[in-house]
Amino acid sequence: MQSVSAEPPVNIGDRRELFIEHGLIDQITGDAELRLQKPVPREVVFKFDQPWEGSSSGYHTIIQDDGLYRLYFRGSHIIVSEGKLNTGSHKPYYCYAESKDGIHWTRPELGIVEFKGSKKNNIILEGKGCHNFAPFLDENPDCKADAKFKALGGLQGEGGLFAFQSADGIHWKLMQEAPVITKGAFDSQNLAFWDSEQKQYRTYYRVFTAGITDSKTWKPEGDRAIQTATSPDFIKWDHVADLVYEDSPSEELYTNQVKPYFRAPHFRIGFPARYIERGWSESMKALPDYERRKLRASSVERYGTAISEGLVMASRDGVHFKRWNEAFLRPGIERPGTWQYGHQFIAENVVQTKSTFEGAPDELSIYAAEDYWHGKGGSLRRYSMRLDGFSSLHASMKGGELLTVPLTFTGKELSLNFSTSAAGSLFVEIQTAAGEPVPGFTFKDCDELFGDTVDRTVTWDKKSDVSSLAGKPVRLKFRLKDADLFSYQFRD
Repeated sequence: MQSVSAEPPVNIGDRRELFIEHGLIDQITGDAELRLQKPVPREVVFKFDQPWEGSSSGYHTIIQDDGLYRLYFRGSHIIVSEGKLNTGSHKPYYCYAESKDGIHWTRPELGIVEFKGSKKNNIILEGKGCHNFAPFLDENPDCKADAKFKALGGLQGEGGLFAFQSADGIHWKLMQEAPVITKGAFDSQNLAFWDSEQKQYRTYYRVFTAGITDSKTWKPEGDRAIQTATSPDFIKWDHVADLVYEDSPSEELYTNQVKPYFRAPHFRIGFPARYIERGWSESMKALPDYERRKLRASSVERYGTAISEGLVMASRDGVHFKRWNEAFLRPGIERPGTWQYGHQFIAENVVQTKSTFEGAPDELSIYAAEDYWHGKGGSLRRYSMRLDGFSSLHASMKGGELLTVPLTFTGKELSLNFSTSAAGSLFVEIQTAAGEPVPGFTFKDCDELFGDTVDRTVTWDKKSDVSSLAGKPVRLKFRLKDADLFSYQFRD
């Protein structure tokens, strides 16, 4: 029997809706499910091999700024020896590179910070905040020109998180001398952004679930976890909250990487690094770089036995998240520099790049760390996926259906992002809030959809105009066979 919700309809306007959580789903029937998709590994796009960079160059941020891609990363190096990790080969710096396509990168000689007697390097920052500097392009419409870029950075040993600003993303200064957030652990990449949906700044940062982590005492206990807070001005932060997960166990989450998804900014999508200490076993010994793994463990056990990988999670309010428990970015095929602590830490931000297939639409790119603490310098690998392709409504050849909760929308057409097999299909029916098919928009009226496209308009009896239903409470019912549906959007 079909469910009939008593809740008021959700106004989605002309927003693009994804199948990454259950917020608008009433029921799924048949052989259908929400399915996590997997990014496709592409090329290594950057090697941190300059003298001021090194094997522990991490906490990467990618900013897409009109036609320019900006890469920010910590330049640091760790030398592993028996019973010791030497981090003193040089102090940490924050570095910068740029690209026209997100694949080929250059290091501009910036002349800002001196390294061994020369300023011919791509270093933008030294000193306070350089362990985990996390910049962003401020989309606040009231943002001043000299603060177009902002950042958080800092550790408890420095007093907390400090606020930075920049006009050009290269030359930075503190917004004030005092830290802006002092309660937390912060030994991670702590992010912030302007939330255009809620009209405020939001940050996500590292805490521990137990113990003491302040400027005087460092005794963390429990799990590595994530808190969030909001601010009207990037200086005064409040409304602190622990993230809440709808159906996930307590796990060690090393980073968070939560940002609004640029094609659907009402979704805050994160790519936390899951950190797991597996201990010594025959499988652990069979993984790559066993001798180096033992050497790392000789200083601190977890440096040799911990493994990390990328997850994905999504939220509509910034606090309550659907976290997919299966890995989004697994460690992958075994090879040197993989299956270790620091591997597959995903960079901050998803960006849009050109497809490598001629004539194909643009795709999404994410970037993840390899060779961390390995050799002379780590690497950054690109991974690609289709637009909106984090997860999908999937149905087998047996077929299945999904019914939404009651919605209201604006627009004249319904566009879908989907993929079918040659034998697969997709149909859409529009129903009343009570669950009755709307005449002219039934499954029988719907023209069959098949193919693989990020933008196809639905037609019923060869007509696409749905404006007569705009503003009225309706439901959408999708019927799929050997197909994946990634997103839908009403539009003019």
